[in-house]
Amino acid sequence: MSGSEILVRADPAACTTLAADRIASCLNSAATERGRADWATTGGSSSVGLYRRLADPAMADAVPWAGVHVWWGDDRFVPRDHPLSNVKPFDDILLGGGQREEGTAGGASGVPIPLDQIHPFPTGEAIGRGLGAAWCAATLASTLSDAGLEAADGWPVFDLLLLGIGRDGHLLSVFAGSSAFDATELGLAIPAPTHIEPHVERVTLNPAVIAYARNVLVVAFGADKAPVIADILEGEGDARELPARLAARPGATWILDEAAAARLSR
Repeated sequence: MSGSEILVRADPAACTTLAADRIASCLNSAATERGRADWATTGGSSSVGLYRRLADPAMADAVPWAGVHVWWGDDRFVPRDHPLSNVKPFDDILLGGGQREEGTAGGASGVPIPLDQIHPFPTGEAIGRGLGAAWCAATLASTLSDAGLEAADGWPVFDLLLLGIGRDGHLLSVFAGSSAFDATELGLAIPAPTHIEPHVERVTLNPAVIAYARNVLVVAFGADKAPVIADILEGEGDARELPARLAARPGATWILDEAAAARLSR
């Protein structure tokens, strides 16, 4: 078993409640201690439920959103409002699809985060200007490097890094054997994968940032992920074979439903 904390709950709904509580607590602690919280979030099916829970009025007041900066660990190279975008669920659900007041995101059902504290990969601008995924990744990396986060060994230190994993064991947009493992740049363009859908070019942060985040939270549901989760958390091998092993680090927390955890030995 890895050095991570493994928390198993009955079903996705129970996992979502626990994960949202962990996110709120982490962001609140960081904002209280340092005056700001830097959260790198994710996409995928789990993010939808998490955003709904965090946007609930009973939860929303638990986080000092005015002090939260939001980043993305990776995204598909599509416009922000595209169905495949990792940002669209955040905009539609956590921000409520609108603006609460000038300069602040958050519709009637969303949370009030200052617009200049929301930092997606600039995919729309890159596509509109024909600048490509490499420009997009480098631009976000420059913004992140200038944002005032603490750095360790040259890498930004996020207060919270939220991750999902794929059935093939990828995380972020880093797949088995990826050249990202040898890259020194903070932001990377990733060719469209051929072995897993969607077959769309990606942009991602360098996976090296996982080692330096103050808190790493992995959320995974479903029996289809049980074999790879068992291999990641209990098997032999390195991250080049299963990139999600990077998140099986001491201090990380994995929240799994019973179906996803079914093949773990304990």
